[in-house]
Amino acid sequence: MLKGSVKDESRVYEARGRHLFRGEADYSFVFQDYNCTVEFFVSPFLVQESEIVDKMGTKKETLRLDLVGKSSEQYKGADIIVFNTGHWWTHEKTSKGEDYYQEGSNVYHELAVLEAFRKALTTWGRWVEKNVNPEKSLVFFRAFLPHISVDLLCSGGQWNSGGACDSEIEPIKNETYLTPYPPKMKVLESVLKGMTTPVTYLNITRLTDYRKDGHPSVYRKQSLSDKEKKTPLLYQDCSHWCLPGVPDSWNEILYAELLVKLNQLG
Repeated sequence: MLKGSVKDESRVYEARGRHLFRGEADYSFVFQDYNCTVEFFVSPFLVQESEIVDKMGTKKETLRLDLVGKSSEQYKGADIIVFNTGHWWTHEKTSKGEDYYQEGSNVYHELAVLEAFRKALTTWGRWVEKNVNPEKSLVFFRAFLPHISVDLLCSGGQWNSGGACDSEIEPIKNETYLTPYPPKMKVLESVLKGMTTPVTYLNITRLTDYRKDGHPSVYRKQSLSDKEKKTPLLYQDCSHWCLPGVPDSWNEILYAELLVKLNQLG
């Protein structure tokens, strides 16, 4: 989208010459005429994914709640940093928290996901306080829409049990159908309030919750057989968002906040 708005697109390129962007963990796009680089780092938990070896010699995945993601060294000096986490904390292994969360050499046999989320965000917050110079860098944290919200937006049941949203053409208008405010958001807000480094909070959770009409649904794949089309579980997608669509609103909010901050800096 950014590349499409410049005068000479040939002067925008990925620093490593990459052309495919689904299998790599980071990308760096150089806008040569603007002395600007836009980078993307995959760090879904903001803390490090790791592994341990048990007594039987078997490797097992863990999540180091006490260490920030390994990519942090690459972006700590950026002028603008936008963080996000939340969605991956709803997956089964994170929700159950059995022999998965690790601090130091200790792996918790059981740990509630909210407590693990709090520990991870606290680790992230400490890293920001130590490594980000607020006089040089603007820090943003974009909120998230948890899985449970999108599950409940679909008509006819949840998205993974027969629900569908391909017939939805308008947002939710009755607020009683909106989901309760996510507990993880309250944890995030508590951590942000305790920080001294300024972080602009982009809370897009509630506004996105209205948009039951914004999912890819059956339209994400056009080459389905008639048999597949009769089995909604094979193609119904109510947990992601169309582009163009809802994520553009998130970007507009980020852009507006950037303009405000830059005006304040003079």
